[in-house]
Amino acid sequence: MSWKVRITKKASKEMKRISIKDAKRLLFILEEFTKDPYQGNIKKIKGENDVWRRRFGNYRILYEVIPNKKHIYIFQICRRTTNTYQRRK
Repeated sequence: MSWKVRITKKASKEMKRISIKDAKRLLFILEEFTKDPYQGNIKKIKGENDVWRRRFGNYRILYEVIPNKKHIYIFQICRRTTNTYQRRK
Protein backbone atom coordinates (compact mmCIF):
# COMPACT_ATOMS: atom_id res chain seq x y z
CA MET A 1 0.00 0.00 0.00
CA SER A 2 1.40 3.38 -0.95
CA TRP A 3 1.38 6.52 1.15
CA LYS A 4 -1.23 9.24 0.57
CA VAL A 5 0.09 12.79 0.32
CA ARG A 6 -2.10 15.72 1.38
CA ILE A 7 -1.02 19.32 0.87
CA THR A 8 -2.51 22.18 2.88
CA LYS A 9 -3.81 25.31 1.16
CA LYS A 10 -0.94 27.32 2.61
CA ALA A 11 1.64 24.90 1.21
CA SER A 12 0.00 24.80 -2.23
CA LYS A 13 0.02 28.60 -2.28
CA GLU A 14 3.73 28.55 -1.44
CA MET A 15 4.34 26.06 -4.27
CA LYS A 16 3.10 28.62 -6.80
CA ARG A 17 5.95 30.97 -5.86
CA ILE A 18 8.68 28.42 -6.63
CA SER A 19 10.60 28.65 -9.92
CA ILE A 20 9.76 26.13 -12.65
CA LYS A 21 13.12 24.36 -12.29
CA ASP A 22 12.64 23.87 -8.54
CA ALA A 23 8.95 23.01 -9.01
CA LYS A 24 9.93 20.06 -11.21
CA ARG A 25 12.25 18.81 -8.46
CA LEU A 26 9.47 19.32 -5.93
CA LEU A 27 7.02 17.23 -7.96
CA PHE A 28 9.61 14.45 -8.18
CA ILE A 29 10.03 14.55 -4.38
CA LEU A 30 6.26 14.46 -3.83
CA GLU A 31 6.12 11.38 -6.04
CA GLU A 32 8.87 9.77 -3.91
CA PHE A 33 6.81 10.50 -0.77
CA THR A 34 4.13 8.08 -2.01
CA LYS A 35 6.73 5.31 -1.87
CA ASP A 36 8.62 6.20 1.33
CA PRO A 37 8.43 9.45 3.35
CA TYR A 38 11.61 8.58 5.25
CA GLN A 39 14.06 8.74 2.33
CA GLY A 40 16.18 11.61 1.11
CA ASN A 41 17.72 14.44 3.07
CA ILE A 42 15.31 14.46 6.03
CA LYS A 43 15.50 15.30 9.71
CA LYS A 44 12.98 15.04 12.50
CA ILE A 45 11.83 18.38 13.93
CA LYS A 46 12.69 18.64 17.63
CA GLY A 47 9.78 19.08 20.02
CA GLU A 48 7.20 17.75 17.54
CA ASN A 49 5.67 14.31 17.11
CA ASP A 50 6.16 12.75 13.69
CA VAL A 51 7.04 16.09 12.04
CA TRP A 52 9.91 16.01 9.56
CA ARG A 53 11.64 18.30 7.14
CA ARG A 54 13.00 17.40 3.73
CA ARG A 55 15.61 19.57 2.14
CA PHE A 56 15.82 20.27 -1.58
CA GLY A 57 18.21 23.03 -2.60
CA ASN A 58 17.39 26.22 -0.71
CA TYR A 59 13.86 25.01 0.03
CA ARG A 60 12.40 22.97 2.87
CA ILE A 61 9.31 20.78 2.93
CA LEU A 62 7.83 20.45 6.41
CA TYR A 63 5.47 17.53 6.79
CA GLU A 64 3.76 15.32 9.34
CA VAL A 65 3.68 11.55 8.99
CA ILE A 66 0.76 9.47 10.29
CA PRO A 67 2.26 5.95 10.06
CA ASN A 68 -0.80 3.90 11.06
CA LYS A 69 -2.94 5.52 8.30
CA LYS A 70 -0.04 5.89 5.83
CA HIS A 71 -0.78 9.61 5.38
CA ILE A 72 1.64 12.47 4.85
CA TYR A 73 0.45 16.04 5.50
CA ILE A 74 2.62 18.69 3.91
CA PHE A 75 1.97 21.92 5.76
CA GLN A 76 4.84 24.16 4.64
CA ILE A 77 7.08 24.53 1.60
CA CYS A 78 9.42 27.48 1.86
CA ARG A 79 12.80 28.94 1.13
CA ARG A 80 15.29 28.38 3.96
CA THR A 81 15.49 31.46 6.20
CA THR A 82 15.99 32.15 9.89
CA ASN A 83 12.21 31.85 10.43
CA THR A 84 11.78 28.53 8.64
CA TYR A 85 11.76 26.30 11.73
CA GLN A 86 9.64 28.39 14.07
CA ARG A 87 7.17 26.30 16.07
CA ARG A 88 3.89 25.94 14.26
CA LYS A 89 0.70 26.91 16.00
